Amino acid sequence: MAYVERTVDREYSAEEIVLPRPLVATKGRGAVSNLQGRYELNGRERFDDGWAVEDGAAAPPKTVVTDEIAKSILSRNTSPDIPFNVSLNPYRGCEHGCIYCFARPTHSYLGLSPGLDFETRIFAKVNAAELLRRELAHPGYKPEHIAIGVNTDAYQPCERERRLTREVLEVLHECRHPVGLVTKSALIERDIDLLAPMAEHSLACAAITLTTLDSDISRTLEPRAAAPARRLRAIRTLTDAGIPVSVSVAPIIPFVTEPEIERILEAARDAGAVSAHYTVLRLPWEVNPLFQQWLETHFPERAGRVMNRIREMRGGKDYDADFSQRMHGEGVWSDLIRQRFNKTVERMGLGALRGRFERLDTAQFRRPLVVPAAAGKGKAKGAGQLDLF
Repeated sequence: MAYVERTVDREYSAEEIVLPRPLVATKGRGAVSNLQGRYELNGRERFDDGWAVEDGAAAPPKTVVTDEIAKSILSRNTSPDIPFNVSLNPYRGCEHGCIYCFARPTHSYLGLSPGLDFETRIFAKVNAAELLRRELAHPGYKPEHIAIGVNTDAYQPCERERRLTREVLEVLHECRHPVGLVTKSALIERDIDLLAPMAEHSLACAAITLTTLDSDISRTLEPRAAAPARRLRAIRTLTDAGIPVSVSVAPIIPFVTEPEIERILEAARDAGAVSAHYTVLRLPWEVNPLFQQWLETHFPERAGRVMNRIREMRGGKDYDADFSQRMHGEGVWSDLIRQRFNKTVERMGLGALRGRFERLDTAQFRRPLVVPAAAGKGKAKGAGQLDLF
């Protein structure tokens, strides 16, 4: 098998979106290729020159988790279509492998692929809790509710051993700081001992993402996330513990998950969810070719219909990042989805507690009692080269 070097087009040509060779899905992985990021100048494509001898299928990629010493931990945004200003992500990359994940393009900044690399090359911010403690102790810090698990899921599989999300929650619990969690993992149940007391004082809420009730679709769409039935059970467990739970029907994909809108909301209501919100599929940057590859691999018979409908909701384009419509789209189909969703929410009684983040209380905040020294500080002024010997 020979390789040919080429220059990568940042806009991604149709040839790159649908590769000339057939793509094969890897069990337990969402992306069907390791498409190179938009910052790579040169790339390699496989090309069969007739000399290769196939000696068995290639081994599936394994997950590698690398420790990262982060420089900062709180991210701030001013986006008018997002219900929070501050977020925290203990990990880069996400093993859940959701093909639609809008965070995939961030791996391009690391020189890695937003494809399989995003779900197999994970970076754990091992000093997350320490950085948060220092941030909260800063004299100028003003408490705002923090959203956890926005860019990548804070309860992805490696959290079982790493426990970085748990450490962050312990700091927030100690400081009586409001927090909202978004996840599609049942691992959140582990931290009920922290979240339940916080929720009792209006300091915590949770959102469970429920994209589909069809386990077969879920296995390819979000292969290493909890099964839909397990997420419904997590909603019930959190609700019974007194933690307000909303359901995030996101993203809605025409002709794939869109037919289930009403059934998803009914199932979430029956499980104990108190509110609901949705977004339609977003295809920024490399998510576009990756999703279309996935679509051609798993739903070839409807791929054209799906993309045509997406373009109808995006003004004829694959994606439009305008704040006014990027979450819900525009046009007739967007209006129909909105009407279906809102009417079902009203019928199910899921609209009473919308604005979950705004309901969290920031007045109870207290600064941490123990604050670790910043790296490089606390040494004697006269310390010099002799310290090395």
